[in-house]
Amino acid sequence: MIKQEQIGKGFHVLAKPIGPVCNLDCRYCFYTEKEVFFDDNEDFRMNDKVLETFIRKYITSQDIPEIQFVWQGGEPTLMGLNFFRKVVAFQRRHGGGKKIINSLQTNGTLLDDEWCKFLKENMFLVGLSLDGPDIFHNLYRIDKMGNPTLEKVMDSVSLLKKYEVPFNVLVCVTKESSRHPLKIYKFLKQNELEYIQFTPIVERIPDEKDRARGLSHSSPRTYGDSVQNTNVTNYSVEATEYGDFLIGIFDEWVKNDVGSIYIMNFEWALESWLGLPSTMCLFSEECGKAVTIEHSGDVYTCDHYVYPEYKLGNILDKNLKEMIYSDKQKDFGKNKIDALPKSCKACEVYFACKGECPKNRFIKTYNGEDGLNYLCEGYKKYFRHIHPYMKVMVELIKNNLSPSMVMDAAERPIVIFKDDK
Repeated sequence: MIKQEQIGKGFHVLAKPIGPVCNLDCRYCFYTEKEVFFDDNEDFRMNDKVLETFIRKYITSQDIPEIQFVWQGGEPTLMGLNFFRKVVAFQRRHGGGKKIINSLQTNGTLLDDEWCKFLKENMFLVGLSLDGPDIFHNLYRIDKMGNPTLEKVMDSVSLLKKYEVPFNVLVCVTKESSRHPLKIYKFLKQNELEYIQFTPIVERIPDEKDRARGLSHSSPRTYGDSVQNTNVTNYSVEATEYGDFLIGIFDEWVKNDVGSIYIMNFEWALESWLGLPSTMCLFSEECGKAVTIEHSGDVYTCDHYVYPEYKLGNILDKNLKEMIYSDKQKDFGKNKIDALPKSCKACEVYFACKGECPKNRFIKTYNGEDGLNYLCEGYKKYFRHIHPYMKVMVELIKNNLSPSMVMDAAERPIVIFKDDK
């Protein structure tokens, strides 16, 4: 997790060394289709020149003691171990005494003993995609031949544990899985998975413009534009059901697992109740400090905005700080708050929600304003529900007591939201 003292001082770059290429064919993936934006003869592999330039500029352009690298895809392990050995070598060459932290986001199907030894020796953190038991994971997370992948992922879980590689699991929540929160949570607990993050799947079906670009998902709404097509895919989670999903897991967690299982969604919420700046861009007032670099060296405003119109430049001929503090990127980040509907800013849970991700803001408010988040009703329900317990945890922390003591009070109602914010 990013340390609080770093918030606002540094910026974050999500690196995609193999671009949108993946060995899986996850049905809800919005990224692999980005191949249409590159040349037909593209090999989608970050070369040494781009890699070293990125590492050098990322480290030297920030006056902070700790630099976090996150390697994602597509599937980054397709680059092979030799690529990541170069990563570590270049980081040592250009580190300048700074602490370097590497994270690898993977689907887990290609990990083996050699990979895990490397990850442990070089202190990589791993994010492993795992959607729960087979009925949910294998529904969408399949390989190019349509075969299920859960067995391979669970083999990787065993390997990561064997080599003591620190990892968390990233669980995508779909329309189907959102209706079974306890079944998913029970599966994660039974497999002794202690660090968990839930991500809602929300994708609109493509409009005419995006179909013409060869896309099967709609690109995000441009600020100031009214969205004509608000229909989501048949696997997208419904707003209130996502709220119910989080509530179902929270109620189990707050009674039994505080301090032993760490769920990032609840940690992010606690930051808001503590009055701290969010460590997650989703719940920050502004965005724009988290960009994405593609295998080619092209830099884009955000992982969800890798479209030609959101390109900031290329790492080979531009400085990272130049791009991130450019007027284009500053406007992009500031628009997160400027374009919010008035009703959002007056909402009782705005302090925790902040309008969530701009990519999900494509429906209208009750009075016809554009830009309401599709998940609004779910978040409102969830934040209202957890409020009493968050207030207790805040008081425990203020009194130098363990937040896990909230479990003693979890069986009884504590406060009413509006009277005790």
